[in-house]
Parts: sequence; C-alpha cells; structure tokens
Amino acid sequence: MARRKEKVCLCISIPIICIIFIIIICATHFNEQCTDGLYKKAAVAADSETCSKIGRDILQLGGSAVDGAVASLLCTSIINPQSMGIGGGSIFTIREQSGRVRVINARETVPKAFKTDLLAMCPTTIQPMEGAHWIGVPGEIRGYELAHKLYGRLPWASLFEPTIKMARQGVPIPYVLSRFLQLLSKEKPESPLRQLFQNKEGELLKEGDIVRFEKLADTLEIIAEQGANALYIGDIGKSLVSDIQSAGGTISLEDLKSFKASELGAWEVALGEYEMHFPPPPAGGSTLSFILNTMLGFNLKSASLERDEKVLTFQRYVETCKFANGLKKFMKDPNFASQTEAVEIIQKHFADKVRAKISPDHTYDASYYNVTPYLDSHGTTHVSVLAEDGMAVSVTNNIVIFSPKTGILLNNELADFCGKTDQIHAGEQPPSSMSPVILYSPSQKHTVVIGASGGSMITTGVALTLMNFLWFGKSLQDSIDAPVVFVDSKNVLNFEPSLFWSHLTRLGTKSKKTTA
Repeated sequence: MARRKEKVCLCISIPIICIIFIIIICATHFNEQCTDGLYKKAAVAADSETCSKIGRDILQLGGSAVDGAVASLLCTSIINPQSMGIGGGSIFTIREQSGRVRVINARETVPKAFKTDLLAMCPTTIQPMEGAHWIGVPGEIRGYELAHKLYGRLPWASLFEPTIKMARQGVPIPYVLSRFLQLLSKEKPESPLRQLFQNKEGELLKEGDIVRFEKLADTLEIIAEQGANALYIGDIGKSLVSDIQSAGGTISLEDLKSFKASELGAWEVALGEYEMHFPPPPAGGSTLSFILNTMLGFNLKSASLERDEKVLTFQRYVETCKFANGLKKFMKDPNFASQTEAVEIIQKHFADKVRAKISPDHTYDASYYNVTPYLDSHGTTHVSVLAEDGMAVSVTNNIVIFSPKTGILLNNELADFCGKTDQIHAGEQPPSSMSPVILYSPSQKHTVVIGASGGSMITTGVALTLMNFLWFGKSLQDSIDAPVVFVDSKNVLNFEPSLFWSHLTRLGTKSKKTTA
C-alpha cells in the first residue's frame, strides 16, 4: 500500500474513568505541536507515560501506527495488568492512509462447553467477578497477529522486546494497580495471583514497589519467536487450558484452536464537519453515536456552559445518557442477533425522536427510558496512535484472572452478558462498551483518535470529551480536564465535585459524588 505524506493533527489525550477516580492519559510526541493539545505529524497515547513512549519509539524506528499500538498494549499488560493483557480481547479501529476505515474484532467468545446456568450466577451488585467460569476465549494475540499481518512494518518479535525486558527487570507498581491489589488482601498467601504481587514476607506490594513478571516474560518470548500459534495451538495453550480447567473454567484446546479475529468495515455517522468512524456491535460505538447525535440537535456552543444554560445542558446530557442505557441491550454479536435496532440507533431521525422526549426540568422512572439494570464493569485499557503517514489506530481491550503456568492474566468478560440477555451461545461475543473511534474533518484535515478505559463508563467518558472539544469550544486539554459525569445502570449520577450538580439532583436525578 502506497504511503501518503499528509500532515494531520491528532487529538489523543483520553480520560480513563474508573469507579472512584480519573486518570488523564499521558501523550508523548516527537514533533512540534499544531495548537494546544494537537500534534502535527504523529503521536501515541496509552494509559501510562512508559507505554506511550514505547509506542513512540516504535514509530521512530519506522513502525506503522499498528506496530506502535501493539507495542504499547504489550507494555500496558505489565504496567496496568488489572486492565488488559494477552488473556483478554481487543477491538481495533484503523484508518488507512487512503481514508478507508477498518475494524479488527478480537473480542473474547463464549467457550463451547460453557455453564448452562451461567446467567443465573450473575451478581446484582458491583463486585469483582470471581470464578473461572466467567473467562471468555481470549482473542488478544490473534487480534495483534491480524493487525500486524495487514498493517505492520517492523518484525513481529521487535514489538515484544521492550515489554519482555521490562517484565524481567521489574516495574514500579503504579497508583491504579495499587488500588486493585487491595482486593487481594482476602486471598490466601498461597494464591498464585497474590504470590505474584507480594514480597518475601508475604505482604502485598504497594505503590512504587517493584513487581516482576518473569513467567509472563517467558510466554511473551515464545510468542515473539514462534508467532500467535504458540498460544493457540502450541504448548502455551495447553498450559493455559490446564490452569483454566483446574480453576473450574470450561475453555478447551479446541476453543483456542478455533478462535479467529475478524476484519470488517467501520460504521460511520456525520457530526457536523467531522465524520466519526466506529466499530459495529458488539462494541459500544452505536451507543456513543446515539448520545452525540442527540446532543448535536440541541445546537451546543460555548455559551451552553454559562450560568443557567449549563444546568440545562447537563440536564439534557444526563437524560440522554439514561436513554442510552436503555439501548445497550441491542449491542449484540451480529452472528447471533439482528442488527436492525443497532442500525436504527445511529440514525438522525431516531435521535430526533428521543430528543423530543427529554424534559428540561424533569426526570422519570426507569421505565420511561426503557432501561433494564445491568452490572456496571470497570476494566479495559485504551491506546490511540497516529503515524506520520496518516494511518491512525484506536484500540480498546480488557482483562482480570491469573494463569500461574503461563503468567497470563485472564479476562472475566462473560460477565458482560449479565443483565443484557437471557440466553447465550457458544462462540458468541459479549456486548461491550468499548468504543475506539476515529473522527476526520475533510475541511480542516484533522484526524481525531479517541477512546477510553473504564468498562461501562467508556461511552459517556468519550461522549463528554468530544462534546467539550467539538462543540463547547474547549481546547483538547481543557476537554480532558473538565468534570466527568457517568450515569450508571440504575440511572444514578456519578460525578466529580462541581457546583452545578446540586441543581441536577433537585430535578430528580439520584447522585453520588466521585473523588480520587
């Protein structure tokens, strides 16, 4: 594919929204900035400075945007292992130099021998999803393999080298991981996962302590040398399946062997002068599109955030998010469900219909929004990359449980079915809030690559950031720094401390303050 030398600007700082805190992604660049928060040629944004720099280094070595994304994700698997890793799944949104946008879907799938009563085991409150029966067939490495085959430039093994080196030398525990480790305090000292994160005295590691991932480094080294088949049909896969089944999971070697990542076209909607491209279901891009389409019709501008107008704007936004919650049940695997509703959701006329139901001064019971409560999730990580040749990549993925023989942390993504369906099928991908999107402005020649981490909070995090940047006249950095609001599955408002929220709660929306 011929490379097109086109200078573009990239907006890439992305919010990570977690249940009680917010992290701003650190973006590193190696050329001059256009304006505040915009980069002229190329940039990388992962959810840590370390991994952003690794992606940047890959670009400087002549790697493609996909090369940079894969290297950054591998790095994130040891910097924030609670959020992602090769035992999870991912969704790539890739804009080629020609402008064509493709999606690579490597989302986890239901194993062939899943527990028939799995949905009856769904919890009704937010809590860690324990048990190997929640593990979906991991697709992460197959996704990397397909993306690299189609768009990679550097040798496959070179993308693994920085992470393998760090895994052996050890990395300091970051703040977010230290919060996750507190959940291990109830684990027995002999628990494999606890042993990974405790010192010689049996004490859990704290923020700043050094942790090494030596077994994972061995696994990554083999995959780097032998390719993805080492995991899916080789000895690593056998060890992984052994650990999963010993823990009570149902994934088999046949599940691994039969997993395939897929390439498909992105969906698209017009948002003013920008075209937004996003992955179709089971990803959450349609829900994001609905929120933005609905809010676009309110003719938002910088004055929309002034005085009483600000309260009205956020009343409308919160109500829109409640309707969006009611639509998440339609984000289903197209191989097992009709896409009619998901296609309808992204249409302008549907947004017009919902907008007419939004009151400027009232809220309603859940039935008004057709909302079915589901379990909120808080995993996932996100990486955005734009290369100098104009190729852009936005990718989101996730993780949770541990395999001691391979060092791989495994997902619990089958829990994403909870509250959203009453039946699942072998091979089906769970619904997801992952929304790696790419926007392009033909008039300005700007490319915006954005996504977020935070499980079910992804959609509203991305929506609010884009509203700030596209319509409220804020710079990228100010868009990121602005207070974040999340409407959870029970329509309770979660927000950072700010003056106007008391007005919204007086209108009837239940609220809960979120602090770091």
